[in-house]
Amino acid sequence: MKAGFPCGVFLEACADDGVEPRKHFSGKFSLRVDPKLHEAAAIAAAAHGQSLNQWAAEAIRQAARAE
Repeated sequence: MKAGFPCGVFLEACADDGVEPRKHFSGKFSLRVDPKLHEAAAIAAAAHGQSLNQWAAEAIRQAARAE
């Protein structure tokens, strides 16, 4: 949505068109990285006593908060 575009107008247009205003997220996605990065992330996760998934989720959470 463009900055300054009234949210109410957007939501009303979505309702008129029968469109969900937000995308639904499953919480799953596939990520492709360089093999060296994959290895480094796995080592970092193990060093923190976490699964790669737990470690990556926390890294993403911290990066998203920084935005």
